Amino acid sequence: MAFDWFKRKAKNITTSTEDKKDVPKGLWHQTPTGKVIEHEELKANNYVSPEDGFHVRIGSNEFFSILFDDNQYTELDTNVESVDMLKFKDTKTYADRLKEVSAKTKLKDSIRNAVGTVNGTKMYISCMDFAFIGGSLGSVMGEKIRRAVDYCIEHRLPYMIICQSGGARMQEATYSLMQLAKVQSKLAQLSDEGLLYIAYLCDPTFGGITASFAMTADIIIAEPGALIGFAGPRVIRETIGKDLPEGFQTSEFLQEKGFVDFIVKRTEIKEKVSKTVNLLVH
Repeated sequence: MAFDWFKRKAKNITTSTEDKKDVPKGLWHQTPTGKVIEHEELKANNYVSPEDGFHVRIGSNEFFSILFDDNQYTELDTNVESVDMLKFKDTKTYADRLKEVSAKTKLKDSIRNAVGTVNGTKMYISCMDFAFIGGSLGSVMGEKIRRAVDYCIEHRLPYMIICQSGGARMQEATYSLMQLAKVQSKLAQLSDEGLLYIAYLCDPTFGGITASFAMTADIIIAEPGALIGFAGPRVIRETIGKDLPEGFQTSEFLQEKGFVDFIVKRTEIKEKVSKTVNLLVH
């Protein structure tokens, strides 16, 4: 049986699917000020909105592609993973939470280590991923930073940590807090060896990260408008019983108070880091 209404009247129609309908190139992003930008344009501008300068939160993949020449780098310590040492359970077990977030983010933990060249200068970079349990500091982060410092000492390399974290990981309790001392002791060894340590503070950098190695670098750089602090503004306001200054806990406020050396746009961070390293190391 022939169904003529399914047949084309005109033959040799070669119109492509793209020409038949309006296919969007990619996703769109809206900044807090209401500016809308297409994803590919945002990516080309290092995930900074050209309309208002808003820095969209990104992860280690994006930071490594921005900093390392031709996106070429060697990732180290990929086999270090968190374990549920305390059999911790809140709304779900820590073990289940780790499985869920690993499957969702394709990450092993909240920090990645990589070595490569930045404008021709070889250096080691550790970058936190906020998408993995808020970039929280646990035993894996402490151990990976320890290994990073040992590698830098052995190979005489400058070191950089990109910080974006809510603080210590509660599911690891005291084990998490012990990482503060562990990391600081290793960074002291790095300093004793005369090797450079740079911290790049992104939104947000809070809790134990701010209370330790984020603020003890030789050079402390921050992204524009990043929230940086220990406790949140509401907790501080209720504790001291006073209203907080305008812009409190922003990178601009901290630079004014002497906690931050430079505020550097993400579009300029590669150039700033390579110039800083070459100035202070060579």
